[in-house]
Amino acid sequence: MLLFLHSIRNAFIVMVSIPASLVAAFIGMNLMGYTLNLMSLLGLSLVVGILVDDAIVVLENIYRHMEMGKSKIRAAYDGASEIGFTVAAITLVIVVVFLPIAMSSGLVANILAQFCVTVVIATLLSLLASFTIIPWLSSRFGKLEHLTGKNWFEKFILWFEGLIDKFTHWITDILEWCLKTTLRRISTVVITFIVLISSFSLVIFGFIGGEFFPPIDRGQFLVQMELSKDATVEKTNQLTLEVEKYLRNDKDVVDLITTVGQQSTGFGGAQATTYQSEVQVNLTDKSERSESTNIKAAKVKRALEEKFTGVEFKTAPIGIMGAENAPIEMVVTAPDNATAVKEATRILDLLKKVPGAVDAELSTDSGNPEVQVNIDRDKMASLGLNLSSVGQTMQTAFNGNTDGKFRAGEYEYDINIRFGDLNRQSIDDVKNLMFTNPQGQQVRLSQFAEVKMGSGPSLLERRDKSPSVKVRAKAVGRPVGDVANEWAAKFMNEKKPIGVDYIWSGDMENQQEGFGTLGIALLAAIVLVYLVMVSLYDSFVYPFVVLFSIPLAMIGVMVILALTANSLNIFTMLGMIMLIGLVAKNAIMIVDFTNARKAAGATTHDALIQANHARLRPILMTTIAMIFGMLPIALATGAGAEMNKGLAWVVIGGLTSSLFLTLIIVPVVYSLFDSILRRMGKDTKVDYEAEMKADYVHRELNEDGFTPKHLDK
Repeated sequence: MLLFLHSIRNAFIVMVSIPASLVAAFIGMNLMGYTLNLMSLLGLSLVVGILVDDAIVVLENIYRHMEMGKSKIRAAYDGASEIGFTVAAITLVIVVVFLPIAMSSGLVANILAQFCVTVVIATLLSLLASFTIIPWLSSRFGKLEHLTGKNWFEKFILWFEGLIDKFTHWITDILEWCLKTTLRRISTVVITFIVLISSFSLVIFGFIGGEFFPPIDRGQFLVQMELSKDATVEKTNQLTLEVEKYLRNDKDVVDLITTVGQQSTGFGGAQATTYQSEVQVNLTDKSERSESTNIKAAKVKRALEEKFTGVEFKTAPIGIMGAENAPIEMVVTAPDNATAVKEATRILDLLKKVPGAVDAELSTDSGNPEVQVNIDRDKMASLGLNLSSVGQTMQTAFNGNTDGKFRAGEYEYDINIRFGDLNRQSIDDVKNLMFTNPQGQQVRLSQFAEVKMGSGPSLLERRDKSPSVKVRAKAVGRPVGDVANEWAAKFMNEKKPIGVDYIWSGDMENQQEGFGTLGIALLAAIVLVYLVMVSLYDSFVYPFVVLFSIPLAMIGVMVILALTANSLNIFTMLGMIMLIGLVAKNAIMIVDFTNARKAAGATTHDALIQANHARLRPILMTTIAMIFGMLPIALATGAGAEMNKGLAWVVIGGLTSSLFLTLIIVPVVYSLFDSILRRMGKDTKVDYEAEMKADYVHRELNEDGFTPKHLDK
């Protein structure tokens, strides 16, 4: 602000709009019932660059009027009045961009709603500040600086002004060349379109991946252990203690939280499993260690596998949505469990061959030892027994029956009746289980049933009332979406067994839902921006010129995502939606000034050149302010900074490309549309004030005295 406005006083006038809008935004957040959380604070930090936009545009125009020779009071009034329409359009465009997300439903909307509403509240308040506080401060304390180069500061400002002047003439020369002939104008648009298509090819060729959530380093991960299926809880506990002792010797480990006999994910989260345990490892702050959590977890896993043989180890980093155990997850449904397991095993083998997929597994283990009892119903009936009594007796013997209660005062305790431990140790105990038929005869289970040792699944799952099995894996070194799409391409288009179906779950399900929600919000934002422009410009054509600035930003978005190794996720897509409002304001300033100059009698060519000259400065100021506001977020290195980095880089890339391209392409497109309208005879403006006062021929009325006659008799 200091470089462009030449005065610390003017720079402070602009900066006043930031605390004025932010403090008032807290009142709005309180009325909405919002709290200070990750999303609302992200909205407040990102909106800082937007808050000064309106103030910059208003103050720059006031400063321009002061340079014409007007007093600061008159310049404040005339400058704010002249630019009021444009500033209102800029703010409305930004507001309507965020409304579709705030009003939608689903997981993504729940995550981003507070962000969007916070931005909307702060932006509307910045509009109020720019129409009230800024002109008032300018009329009282505004000052026109006359630079003479008498000190080092003024010399530096004059040098900077020389650079701006050179840049302005360079842009103007390019625009003059592009506007000279129709062929050049069309060629400019075609070349820009080719560059746009080329930028999107970065996604097609794999330079930009896709995922639901960016990987976040919270400094926490899980170490999950699984022993042999017959391991007792005492043995599992002993091993876990040894693992704990080993982990505590690591200088990066701060704290450990251990669970024995259960894991927080998979079937262990729903039932006790004596052969499983897990340790949550909390690391030191990201700045105090040389490795990321993902790398640290991988090294710990490798070291534990070397130290403890015969134990299966897994590690899972903990992100903002919890433990990232299986971001890649596919549910295989089938008519029966055996078919589901068979098909899931087949596609599991395909998943293991995909680069970047690690720890691929099924959600159910098929090697669980169990005693299988196959009853011969005919023999059972001939011995006078029925299935209900047999099942109830077996359950009481080996699992227990708690129908009986013991009361001690006001307390009540279950009485669990079952066989003692000595009678529940081997398969022979099951075979020799005795039943009494109605005749009082003793019958062994082995007399009417085949009892044998076998193995079965550890968990039976269902999806939409059908037996199902999940195939899941982690992604390392590649975005989740890229790994999942490459895996799905291997079997999705093949002929699948009858009754088998594949359903995405986990991150891919969230990604499809989230991208769908944000895609609809993106289209709704474009439509709303167009409708706002139609109402402001009283034209269905010129708003298309403003909308043409949006694809120009996408060029910079794709390039910077590839250069910074960021992926397409819900936050980078939010940045793209945010860009619709931010880049449209540049086009609005150019189109609005061009229309004003044409109304004053200038030709389209001259009006476009004048608009380029007059609006280049505020466009530069607002764009640079927004970029500098995003840089701290883009360059942040603290814990959880990865979530916001992609959004900030998207805004920086989009603003940078639109800054240069909007100043050239938007005037060229405006010129093409204007030529088309002129040839169609649609360029004549209707004088609504004159039409309101125009004479008219009074029609004869019906007998009722107020209805006009529709037929002449």
